[in-house]
Amino acid sequence: MFSPRKTDPFFTALLTIAEHVQSAVHYADDYKVTSIADLKEVSIRLKKYETEGDTMIHELITKLNTSFMTPIEREDILQLAIKMDDILDGIEHFAANLEMFSLTDIDEYVQKFMENIRKSTDEIVKAMQLLAKKKLVQMRDHAVLIKEYERICDEVLRTSIKQLFIREKDPIRIIQFKDIYELLEDVADHCQDVANTIETIIMRNA
Repeated sequence: MFSPRKTDPFFTALLTIAEHVQSAVHYADDYKVTSIADLKEVSIRLKKYETEGDTMIHELITKLNTSFMTPIEREDILQLAIKMDDILDGIEHFAANLEMFSLTDIDEYVQKFMENIRKSTDEIVKAMQLLAKKKLVQMRDHAVLIKEYERICDEVLRTSIKQLFIREKDPIRIIQFKDIYELLEDVADHCQDVANTIETIIMRNA
């Protein structure tokens, strides 16, 4: 079905989007916030990542609309791209809320969420590298890992909210941190959506 010698431009585009999402998440995870100014800088930079990601999605859709043939179903290509873009949108929203709430004291639960989201984006890139090489079956191991990281984030969400109500007395901070935790769990869910789409592509084409 596939030519092993030539990389398809759609697969190349998907890999580029995956690497862009990975870069944004690594940036957010690596940046050491110590001030309100830091929050502003991170928020601006992630907004730029998000805008660039939207441009990539638009270019891919244009390519899909003008191409006679695609290597896999058009719907699967589009779904994969949109689900990856959802991760980027979620991280940008997370950073925007940190700035809006002026939350510079990132706790261990936010760090744990980010660690597992970062690992998920690493696996997404590895899966897209395999897709570019037409090695569909090998993508499954990466999808399984992404789902495991999402499962860990589910546990982090339950623990973080429980501890929030035990430790925190300020109702405003309870609302703020609960919102942040739930935003990050949503991002982990978007990563799982990518894994589910990968498995659909494997099922239909391998």
